[in-house]
Amino acid sequence: MLNKHLCSEVLAVAMSTGADFAEIYQELTRNNSIHLIDGKIDSVGDNVLSGVGIRAFLGTRTVYATTTDITREGLLRCAAGVADAIGQSKKEVSIHLTERIFPNAHPVRRLPGDVAVKERTDILKEACTAAKEYDEKISQVQGSLFSVDHTILVANSEELYTVDRHLRTRLTVSAVASDGGENQSGFVGPGRAMGMEMFEFIDPKAAGKEAARVAMTNLRADYCPAGQMPVAIENGFGGVIFHEACGHSLEATSVAIGASQMAGKLGQKIANEKVTAIDDGTLPGEWGSINVDDEGHPSQRNVLIENGVLKSYMIDRLGSRRMNMPMTGNSRRQGYAYEPTSRMTNTYIANGSDKNEDIISSIEYGLYAAKMGGGSVHPLTGAFNFSVTEGYIIRNGKICEPVRGASLIGTGSQILQDIDMVGQNLEMGQGMCGSRSGSVATNVGQPLIRVSNITVGGRSKS
Repeated sequence: MLNKHLCSEVLAVAMSTGADFAEIYQELTRNNSIHLIDGKIDSVGDNVLSGVGIRAFLGTRTVYATTTDITREGLLRCAAGVADAIGQSKKEVSIHLTERIFPNAHPVRRLPGDVAVKERTDILKEACTAAKEYDEKISQVQGSLFSVDHTILVANSEELYTVDRHLRTRLTVSAVASDGGENQSGFVGPGRAMGMEMFEFIDPKAAGKEAARVAMTNLRADYCPAGQMPVAIENGFGGVIFHEACGHSLEATSVAIGASQMAGKLGQKIANEKVTAIDDGTLPGEWGSINVDDEGHPSQRNVLIENGVLKSYMIDRLGSRRMNMPMTGNSRRQGYAYEPTSRMTNTYIANGSDKNEDIISSIEYGLYAAKMGGGSVHPLTGAFNFSVTEGYIIRNGKICEPVRGASLIGTGSQILQDIDMVGQNLEMGQGMCGSRSGSVATNVGQPLIRVSNITVGGRSKS
């Protein structure tokens, strides 16, 4: 990675025309992947991404440029381009950098890149074989095992110089169940901020069987009826509802410019008093965890909502300047080609006081959303639409027949008020979140919750 002397020189050039802050971000990322289709290797990938981003601030105005030429001449040329765009005045700048070493909360014992391709392939085949053999109606299975070994350097005009290395590993299995012309799918994707030691407690066979089980459940299910009804949303990836419908509305990216339904509501009651929501990038080994964010700020635990009251936003450096509030360790980006913005890490609804069995028994007629899929949301209005990838009808307080084709439709502000029961089986689900600064790894999570009333989209079987 770049040395302190060169970084100081580059930063001084970037600030030479009047900028009040400058930053260097260097990335060195190695990606390893294996992809199988129906038990056969489709592709094996091993690639390296390297580059530098240089950014300068003048108040709330920013200029950002990138380069893959990390020679002294290439970096100085890039910094000069940033300086030319930021202003015309000339000033002498001297920057002395001090290295800061942050504790590594996510030590890796077995680097995937150091593990033989055969061993990694055998793990993937184990998962895919278990899915294929689950039922004769499983017609296709795809699986991937991939890792990202990510090293960053952040140096800035506040004299910070730090280097951090972070690694993630993930297994994904997708199974398709077929009967005549009908096809239904199931998916699992466990991942951790770990190396291959992840498989000491994640069973590839169990993952494969789970993907196939969901596919078979949907194949045999009738279509979900539509209407207004109470819904129980299960733990783990069920937390995608909060992440999308509410979490993005708490990021400074939208809050700082007034493009969020939650702007200006700090200290106000925005949710049912049973709702406490947290974003915590410090959780050891979790998929969305980081040691430092992509502006060199240490990760931290941020209580966003406490007993229904809005307590905090997620704030990057630009958001901090716009909002006059401190940074929260949430600045993230896919890589050097992206300017950072405020993003989530591990975002979840905390355990509540309700027993899980009481949540189900409290519903006379409604929907049990056992697994959630993707969806869409508008941060300004909070309007969302999410698919239910595994659902069941609840009748007289009991989980009954499976249904498919369900979706949940509403607004973030309303669903926060309508979460009136919160269970005690908090679990995380892994995903990739896309936004202005690219795609980043995020955990979503919650215990079983009850939404007292929500619009369920569905249809009758033809």
